Amino acid sequence: MPAVIVTGSDSGIGRATAVALARDGYDVGITWHEDEAGANETAEEVRALGRRAEVRRLDLSDATNGPPVVDELAEALDGLDVLVNNAGTGDSTPFVDVPLDVWRHVLETDLTGAFLCAQAAARRMVAAGRGGRIVNVTSIHEHVPLEGSAPYCAAKGGLGLLTKVMALELAKDGITVNAVAPGEIATPMTGQEDQAPPGSPHNHSGIANSFAGGDPRGTERPGIPAHRPGDAREIAALIAFMCRDEAAYLTGESIVMDGGLQLMAAQQDRQAP
Repeated sequence: MPAVIVTGSDSGIGRATAVALARDGYDVGITWHEDEAGANETAEEVRALGRRAEVRRLDLSDATNGPPVVDELAEALDGLDVLVNNAGTGDSTPFVDVPLDVWRHVLETDLTGAFLCAQAAARRMVAAGRGGRIVNVTSIHEHVPLEGSAPYCAAKGGLGLLTKVMALELAKDGITVNAVAPGEIATPMTGQEDQAPPGSPHNHSGIANSFAGGDPRGTERPGIPAHRPGDAREIAALIAFMCRDEAAYLTGESIVMDGGLQLMAAQQDRQAP
């Protein structure tokens, strides 16, 4: 059976992606940093869909922890076909006040950690000779700046360009590498609860789960053309598509899914004197 590792899959986009890929037939390697209970809940959802789930702790504040966990999960799952680099952290300190240790921590986790996990996964995929998929979860702030988030923007921007280099080098081995750049998504990472609309078509695993609460479509966001934050399952659906055979010709791209947030620059231009 095909196997995927989704880092940071104890909640939010990572959990939604693990479940979406289990629904597509993948056995799933799940990692967590602080929320072991959340990771076990993800595993229960995956198993309820008839797929295998393996759970391991992964702390990318020391990025060298990445490859051993990737290798351990790949061995436990009898192979590795897809890696989703989702684990990450952030900071909200003004640029002139960012301590060096904070800068290093964010880049270590979000960029170096993703690099080492992808490197370990790619080596296995190349050796297996079956091709594969690597998806890096970046951010809308891979493309546009966010005041007070210098380390985060630098890390996500770097991961976006790393995605293109990886895609260029790994194409000959049948491995596609793409990025998904979410805008505001209703998850703990944005200070919200995991949410999905009642009866959502993205939420049909048949069991009660952590996304069965509120509906992000009812949360007003006047600054976003869609007027709401996104649902983690919407991002997961895009990632799942990237991992299918139909997406074999898609590589080296960063697809923004932000409810039209980037389009607001045009509104500002219209309103300028």
